[in-house]
Amino acid sequence: MTPWTIWSIEILEEELESVGIRLNRAKPEIYFKPKKTGGINITSTVPMTKCSEKLINLILHEYKIFNAQVLFRDDYTSDEFIDVVVGRRVYMPCLYVYNKIDQVSIEEVDRLAHLPNSIVISCNMKLNIDYMLESIWGLLNLIRVYTKKRGEKPDFEGGLIVRSGTTIEHVCRMVHRTMVDQFKYALVWGVSVKFSPQRVGLGHVLLNDDVICLVKK
Repeated sequence: MTPWTIWSIEILEEELESVGIRLNRAKPEIYFKPKKTGGINITSTVPMTKCSEKLINLILHEYKIFNAQVLFRDDYTSDEFIDVVVGRRVYMPCLYVYNKIDQVSIEEVDRLAHLPNSIVISCNMKLNIDYMLESIWGLLNLIRVYTKKRGEKPDFEGGLIVRSGTTIEHVCRMVHRTMVDQFKYALVWGVSVKFSPQRVGLGHVLLNDDVICLVKK
């Protein structure tokens, strides 16, 4: 890891910031709604230490907004409030992956590994690749579930890639657009149920590595 690499990362972060992409930051919990009349009404559920009501008024006037409802649900900065007012901001997770750790000292590898949102790998020696893939999987909030037909073994070769929180109904729609209408019940094997198999309905939330058998009417 050279100073040039660090400088390059900072340049990339600044470029993304300038076009409205916020890395590893949650969207501010600020309710903002312009109104036609009534002036500017500002409330908060916590003490505001980073952005005063006077500053909020100045920001809104700068954007030619003179009537609005504003609610701060946490202590946010003026920049975060501007992001909410302007909109068109994208908040996304980012993972920094440092390759070629086999070519630097143990001390440097340890330093990089302890940086926020960072993973060290070596493609050449295939070091830490599985952990990197697992971390990416987690950041994308994805799980894999498997389907099976009645009387047959599960299809562990493929599986369905779905978002965490996916229900049986979502899976039915993925299988076929008419499956929900024909749905009778589903049998589920896995950690999302108490018994394997367990009969469940459309609202059942699936977990990673669950096996599903859809039964039609």
